[in-house]
Amino acid sequence: MRILIVEDDERVAAALEAFLARSGYATVRAADGGSALAMLGADTEVVLLDLGLPDVDGIDLCRRIRGRSEVPIVIVTARNQVTERIRGLRAGADDFVVKPYDVHELLARIEAVTRRSRPVRPESEARVLLQDDEVEIDLIARQVIIGGEPIELTRKEFDIVAVLARYPGVAVPKERLIREVWNTDWRGFGHSLEVHVGAIRRKAGQRSLIETVRGVGYRLAG
Repeated sequence: MRILIVEDDERVAAALEAFLARSGYATVRAADGGSALAMLGADTEVVLLDLGLPDVDGIDLCRRIRGRSEVPIVIVTARNQVTERIRGLRAGADDFVVKPYDVHELLARIEAVTRRSRPVRPESEARVLLQDDEVEIDLIARQVIIGGEPIELTRKEFDIVAVLARYPGVAVPKERLIREVWNTDWRGFGHSLEVHVGAIRRKAGQRSLIETVRGVGYRLAG
């Protein structure tokens, strides 16, 4: 996911970029409204918009972005008046977060607005999530089939495989796997994740299903 951060405070932007990178997101930063409009592209999936910009009022910029794109917009600002929230939402924002904020709550809000913006796929399109000569992952039936034979995975084990399969060829950070599978950001689940990955590997037998990416997390093999 590519997130456009519109923030003129370099210290705030740098901290947010570092957190989102650790969570597996790609970011670009614009320090003013003109740069934000220039950077807004078809591959932008979320805009995090500060309202206190040097060249334009953030509410006006929100309207201009909405006039160009249906991209989800989350206003992130120190303005906490109810009137500002109403103005922002009426200008086209999807959510409104007041500084100072908890970064994990902001991440949850980013995920919520992107879920709402994704089109619902027909069952036939979503059924086979990944398939090659040896492995088939069936999202609806919640099955992993290797060499024509299904392997018996627990619910959590399948959830891990399904998350990895949504990012083919990409190293998924451990933090994101824990967040999506266990619905928590508690790092104490790191050992549980390792245990479940080990169980998946044993059940997959000779077929290498999950690769470890040192210092990052895991990637679906193949």
